[in-house]
Amino acid sequence: MADSSSDGAVTFALYRYTPSIPAAVVMAVAFGFLAVFHAYRLVRERTYFFIPFIIGLIFEAAGYIARIFSHFDTLALGPYIVQTMLILVAPPLFAASIYMTLGRLIREMGAESASIVRVKWLTKIFVVGDIISFVLQCGGGGYMAAGSADAMQSGEYIVIAGLAIQLLFFGFFMFVAFLFHWRVTRTASTYKISKAVKSQSGRFSWHMLMWALYGACVLILVRSVFRVIEFVQGNDGYIMKTEPLLYVFDGALMVLMGAILGMVFPGSFLSVQHGERWERAVSESAASDTLPLEEGRYEWK
Repeated sequence: MADSSSDGAVTFALYRYTPSIPAAVVMAVAFGFLAVFHAYRLVRERTYFFIPFIIGLIFEAAGYIARIFSHFDTLALGPYIVQTMLILVAPPLFAASIYMTLGRLIREMGAESASIVRVKWLTKIFVVGDIISFVLQCGGGGYMAAGSADAMQSGEYIVIAGLAIQLLFFGFFMFVAFLFHWRVTRTASTYKISKAVKSQSGRFSWHMLMWALYGACVLILVRSVFRVIEFVQGNDGYIMKTEPLLYVFDGALMVLMGAILGMVFPGSFLSVQHGERWERAVSESAASDTLPLEEGRYEWK
C-alpha cells in the first residue's frame, strides 16, 4: 500500500517494509523450542496453571510464522492480522501464569498475612484485568481485519486501551509482589516462616523464584511500553517503519522472559508432588514450632 496520497495525506499501510524471513524464522524456532520445553516441564511437574504461558509461546511462534508469509505478499490482510493479533495477545497469557505463580507461592509458604491483597482475590483480580486487556487487544486486532483505513486506525486505539490496562494491572502486581517479598524477608519470624521453599533439585530457593518473576515482569513491562509507544506514534510512525525494533523490544525480550522462567521453572517449586510433600511435612510437625527439613528441599533461615 502507498505511504501517502497524491495530496500529501498519510494513508494506512499494512507494512512500511518487507518482513525479514531470517528474523521471523529465528523467532519462530526460539518460541517453538520454549513451548516444547515448558510443556515438558509442565507435564513432568503437573503444574497445569502454567498452560496459559505455553499457549502464549505457541501464539508467538505462530505469529512470527505468519510474518514469513507476509514477506511474499505485504498486501495480504490475513497474515498481517494473524501476526498482529497473536504477537500482541501472547504477553497477557504469560502474565496470567505469573499471577497464579505468586498466589500459589504465598499459599505454600503460609505467608498470606504478608500480602496486601488476600490470596483468594489476588489471582482473580489480576487475571480479570488480564482478560479485559486480552479482549480489548483481540477486539482491536479483529476490528483492523475490516481492512479499511478507518477500521485500522480505530483498531489501533482499542489496542492502545488494552495495552494501557495491561500496564496498569501489571504495575500494581509488581508492587504487590515486591511488598510481599520485602515483608517476608524483613520479618520472617512474624509470619512464622522458618525456612525457604526450594526447587525440586534444591538449586533454587523461593527468593530466586521471586527474582525470576521480577525479571519476567520487567521484560513484559518494557515490551508493553514499547508497543504502546508504537501504536501511539501511529501507522506512519518511526517504530512502524523500523522492523528491527520489533525484534529487539518485543520478540527478543519475550524469548528472554521465557528462558528465565524455564531455568527457574515455577512448577519446580509448586508442582502437585512438591505440594503433597510440603503438606505432609506440615502435618507431621504440627506439634512443633518449626518445619523439618525434607530431602534437602528446604533450608533454615
